[in-house]
Amino acid sequence: MNKTEKKELKDNMKQTAIKTLGELKASGYIYKSIKEELRSNLINLKKEQKETFTGVHGYEKTVIPQLERAILSKHNINLLGLRGQAKTRLARQMTNLLDEYIPVVSGSEINDDPLKPISRFAKELIAEKDDHTPISWLHRSERFAEKLATPDVTVADIIGDIDPIKAANLKLSYADDRVIHYGMIPRANRCIFVINELPDLQARIQVALFNILQEGDIQIRGFKLRFDLDMQFVFTANPEDYTNRGSIITPLKDRIGSQILTHYPDSIQIAKTITQQEAKLEKNQADNIYVPELAKDLIEQIGFEARESEFVDVKSGVSARLSISAYENLMSTAELRMLASEEQNTSVRLSDFIGIIPAINGKIELVYEGEQEGAASVAENLINDAVKTLFPTYFPAIEKLVRKDATTPYDELIKWFIEGTDFELANDLTNKEHIQQLDYIQPLTDLLIKYQPDLDQKDIHFFKEFVLWAMVEYKKLSKVELSEGYGFKDTFESFIDGI
Repeated sequence: MNKTEKKELKDNMKQTAIKTLGELKASGYIYKSIKEELRSNLINLKKEQKETFTGVHGYEKTVIPQLERAILSKHNINLLGLRGQAKTRLARQMTNLLDEYIPVVSGSEINDDPLKPISRFAKELIAEKDDHTPISWLHRSERFAEKLATPDVTVADIIGDIDPIKAANLKLSYADDRVIHYGMIPRANRCIFVINELPDLQARIQVALFNILQEGDIQIRGFKLRFDLDMQFVFTANPEDYTNRGSIITPLKDRIGSQILTHYPDSIQIAKTITQQEAKLEKNQADNIYVPELAKDLIEQIGFEARESEFVDVKSGVSARLSISAYENLMSTAELRMLASEEQNTSVRLSDFIGIIPAINGKIELVYEGEQEGAASVAENLINDAVKTLFPTYFPAIEKLVRKDATTPYDELIKWFIEGTDFELANDLTNKEHIQQLDYIQPLTDLLIKYQPDLDQKDIHFFKEFVLWAMVEYKKLSKVELSEGYGFKDTFESFIDGI
């Protein structure tokens, strides 16, 4: 713990030791709105050249500067983007820009500030006890409220309503404002309040937010309430053309200060960083399963292929969670094979990628043509497309058309399959058997020595599989799915077998 952190801890302990309004006044406490808190703390972080939003990759020059500008402008914010673009994560991280503790009137349902009370309860308590009014301290982690917008959300849920049970217990008439039960928004006074998927909120509910955003007051069942609510609103939404379930009504959109567009990672490296950060692996998997970097790249490329696929609904988006789930499934596939062979460690194989198909199926929305093709078939095609796309990064490109007398780097490999017997790679091969089987193809070994001479020994056999799969995608070899693995043969032999 450095000197600054020690000082902050000491100040917090001294601050939270204050228990009454009189002590709070004597300490020199000054009321700040939540937007002022966010603004001043952001300014301090920027002066100290500290990172404001951590663990959010690819937004450093796009989304985060826009979000910082919105905070400095004290705006309510709408994060607009497709699913899996870290919108909620950004909203939750805004709590780090709040003061660590704030004082509230003890017993207040709506976090009344002792120097600026707004509820009847807090005002009457302060009028009665004055400087002896008890106060408590609210940590910034408790100043975040979140609501998923669904069609069944009511005004009573988010604003409030009359509570007949409270009226009966207190023997009050419905004309007394003490019978009000506060909804989520008043209870989140002085907090960050997030409404996810705002377009799904019914139009009449969106209308109820007008005054809160503009004037900060609320109306419950006709009561003349004018609470100066102190809120930082953050909304998240998919683009309006993504869903037919609803949209953000124009007057509400007009009252939201800043609308910020999020996006997917624009490079494999950024996407890979996100996946490695978010994937939840067991210690046994992380310690005993080796994953070549090429395998990690392929996982990310599958997501990029899905976003360009004619079978996938582009408007729905392809979440970053696809890569995360696929990576976790890939590790589990390798682990299952390792357990079956009773080995202590293993390396991910390209044939293990068949195990990620369920993860892909659960993360993509198919258009009509994709439904006709079949979800599993589309997922397998995405894996194959990823192999084909990345292949020229490591090996000479395979041309579609070549002269009859021309030679290519792959002639010897193709010739081996024409002259040789069928080649099969079973899924249940032990590590040693898998290596021996791939090393049996000498032209494959020669190809790697020539074009990837500096490969780590642990990556060599994954690359060998990679070449075979790529040759299939470029129509130089054919791949046959067996009951327990794959078989590879030359295309002419496959054609004859088909006849």
